[in-house]
Amino acid sequence: MLRTLLILSLLMLVNGYSLEAQTAKTASGLKGIVKTTKGEPLPFAAVFVKGTDIGTISNEEGRYQLDLKAGYYEVVFQYLGFRTGMKSITIEGTSLQTFDAVLEEQALSLGEVRIGSRDEDPAYTIMRRAIAKSRYHFLQVESYTAKAYSKSSFVVTDLPLEFLYKKELKEIEKEANFKKGVPILNETVSEVTFRQPNSYKQKVIASRNSQDKNFSNANAYFLTSFYQPEVVKAVSPLSPRAFAYYKFEYLGSFRENGIEVNKIKVTPRSYGEGVYRGTIQIIENEWSIYSLNLETVNTGFTIQIKQVYSPVQGVWMPINQQFHVAGGIYGFKGKGDLVISQTFSKLKVNPAFQPDIVVLDPKKEKDKAQQFKLSGREMKTQKLEEVVSKQKEFSAKNLRKLMKEYEKQDLKEKEEKGEDVDLNNTRRDSTVIDSLAGLRSTAFWDSIRTVPLTIAEVKSYTRLDSLVIIKEGTQEQKDSLKVAKSDTTAKKGKSGMGVFAGILTGHTFRLGKKSPWRLQYHSPLLDGQINTVEGVVLNGGGLRLKYQAKGKPSQNQETIRISTGGVSHTSTRAQPAWSVYGLTRYSFAREKLMATGGIDYAWKRSQIQVSGGQTVAQFNPENPMQPFLNSLTTTLLEQNFIKIYEKNFLRADFSSNRENEHFELKASIEYADRRSLQNLENTDRYRWIDWKRRTFTPNNPFNEERLDESGAASPVMQPHQALTLGVSAVYKPWQKYRIKGGKTSYYSDDSPKLMLAYRKGIQGVFGSDADFDFVQAGLSHGFDLGVRSKLRYKVAAGAFLNNESVQLPDFQHFAGNLFFFQYGDPVGTFRMLDYYRFSTSKQFVEAHVLTELRQFLLTQLTWFRILGIKENFFAHYLATPVSNNYLELGYGLDIGIRFPLRIEVANSFEGFKYQNTVFRVGTTMNISFGKN
Repeated sequence: MLRTLLILSLLMLVNGYSLEAQTAKTASGLKGIVKTTKGEPLPFAAVFVKGTDIGTISNEEGRYQLDLKAGYYEVVFQYLGFRTGMKSITIEGTSLQTFDAVLEEQALSLGEVRIGSRDEDPAYTIMRRAIAKSRYHFLQVESYTAKAYSKSSFVVTDLPLEFLYKKELKEIEKEANFKKGVPILNETVSEVTFRQPNSYKQKVIASRNSQDKNFSNANAYFLTSFYQPEVVKAVSPLSPRAFAYYKFEYLGSFRENGIEVNKIKVTPRSYGEGVYRGTIQIIENEWSIYSLNLETVNTGFTIQIKQVYSPVQGVWMPINQQFHVAGGIYGFKGKGDLVISQTFSKLKVNPAFQPDIVVLDPKKEKDKAQQFKLSGREMKTQKLEEVVSKQKEFSAKNLRKLMKEYEKQDLKEKEEKGEDVDLNNTRRDSTVIDSLAGLRSTAFWDSIRTVPLTIAEVKSYTRLDSLVIIKEGTQEQKDSLKVAKSDTTAKKGKSGMGVFAGILTGHTFRLGKKSPWRLQYHSPLLDGQINTVEGVVLNGGGLRLKYQAKGKPSQNQETIRISTGGVSHTSTRAQPAWSVYGLTRYSFAREKLMATGGIDYAWKRSQIQVSGGQTVAQFNPENPMQPFLNSLTTTLLEQNFIKIYEKNFLRADFSSNRENEHFELKASIEYADRRSLQNLENTDRYRWIDWKRRTFTPNNPFNEERLDESGAASPVMQPHQALTLGVSAVYKPWQKYRIKGGKTSYYSDDSPKLMLAYRKGIQGVFGSDADFDFVQAGLSHGFDLGVRSKLRYKVAAGAFLNNESVQLPDFQHFAGNLFFFQYGDPVGTFRMLDYYRFSTSKQFVEAHVLTELRQFLLTQLTWFRILGIKENFFAHYLATPVSNNYLELGYGLDIGIRFPLRIEVANSFEGFKYQNTVFRVGTTMNISFGKN
């Protein structure tokens, strides 16, 4: 203990000296405080040397420091809402001069012309021009290199029920340097290289984190551009859609360094997630951003973004960016700051973007805008350079169209030249980390850091260093720690907990350290279930021998799930792999053991599976009810939703698809000997609660088409054999793609998806009784209706061209639901349709629509929108020969914060007459289950 205290005391002395050294080191330059005329410090002010790439920002205490060699400099000080200050200074020798910059608040003036305009606020003509030129400004810079310093700080201010885990918190404090109220810091110095349209490369020179000594991921917020339509999942005030979401108010203007700057108040028409509020300053005639101060909300957190721009080679670039986050979720509260200072060099401007382009407002300058209007043919047949050389004035609408046409031409030229293209325009970030980035010394950081540390931040680093010394300790301490760990491990081994856990949960055995072979043991206990046909069931127990070829995995691995014989298999396709497995299913009530087995082989983008054995399966092969949930409803609610039959089978499956399902092909062939199953004679033993108004239903599914003339249900399925063949294809013809290095890859987007399927029952082969031909076609699509608003739909139609012999497992089934929790596809799943009532052996049409709206009824209230709550409307329609135009209409609320939870109310109609109302709790995710 005494040794530890001595080490801590010594460490504090050393760090105290380091702090003094930081403020008193002999490097030449300029230091001081940026403050207001009232003496209040201005945190995160931009400080840079005019005409150079030397710059920094002040810290939270307003302190700054510029390391400068001997010479003459003009130092500029900028801060939002304050007049720009400048200091001329001559540095001599190694002197560190002190200068406290005092900035005056910016005084705004209202021009007479603008004051006299009564019909429309002058902010709108300014914003129309700025919006029209936003894409111009975004594409103007072809490339640049910037030196970037970023510092983030996050503080946990409140923890829910903290007294329950005080012991755990103390351990975390010791191991990870975490403590409530103490900032977690991260500093990064990088060199950033940008190339149009979306390539960002970072070379991390140094990185330091107060949490531990390991390198943490560099941030991806460099050059967050409000010239883009969306920023941090919210509509930019410079988006082409901005007028639908914002009102603008002219607050005045000021002149500085020969330019006039307009200050505009941005007010959302309905505040909440997806929109900003605050101010933006636009340079007159240039119509580019001078600075901005905007905030939005996201799942309970307020996000404030500040940016200060400065001219670099005639282009206004963001030299100072700030992100401030504060809020809480589920009782956790915290706040964080991210500050980025950038100094640009090697900036290349696209010569086609002439700086003297004039933007005409069609409302204020209608005749002139019409005079300089370009036809669509002129824009398509001429390059941008040719157009701007002949004409300097463009209407706002014409300029937006011209920028779109330029991007199309540029994309086409790149494809013709074989260059990389990206239709989704997704940011491509790559990071190279210097091997010494996380090992830099305190002296190195003192020399390279562009923002002085605050007293609290120095203390946080001091706390980390003290923990590191204690952790590292002496060799004697390390040896004693190893002995303690080995003793603990030995005790755990003696208890047998590891072996017992393996029996319960399963285990994977490696057959050699470098061997590609694995032996997987599947525990039957994890997939146990209870149903009225088999009683208590242990399912899935067995072994799988797996071989995975060595090699570098694919960067775009994809998981496929194919249900075979009632067992779902998952395989990640990268290098060639194959496996052999055997699984069991045991019913205690039937005293019957069943087994299945198979071989899987996967290569590139394809997979083959061959399986067989004896098992049970749901009549609907899509498994509409999950067995675990059915066990709960059986025992607790006296509702047995699963309907199953037994089969002996042999099956082969093939699947192949291109990246992200641009094209997918599946095929299967199965021979099965099927027989029906009855409920057990005494099912009351599986009912833990007796619901007087309920009783278990027969295992024979109720189906309208199988009713006889008297209305009685047809007998349970007779034993039969069936040889069935199935083929399906999915194609997304307009899916966005990327070409890199001559290789095309596709994005997982919401472009229209076309589906075509065919199933056939082959009669007479191996005694097969099945005789049918079924075809189906479908379309699914989704698109945005606005910010955080979306519409998705699915339509499908199909018919049995031949239905001479169709058994219930081969009917066309629909995604029904009788459970109070809706867990399937939120778009294509009915909310209250019986699983088998309208299953058909004839023809059908179904349609599904789901709209998600940011603002409609309850979300007119700001409180709902701030929490991120969305309203939903859905409709589900089914037409079969007996369904009588079955229809569901419903309304829901997405109330989940960080978890996609939805509460719904649904109404059903038959013959367009009201039938019933139900409430459902669901999720916005598509959760599916593959096992019986």
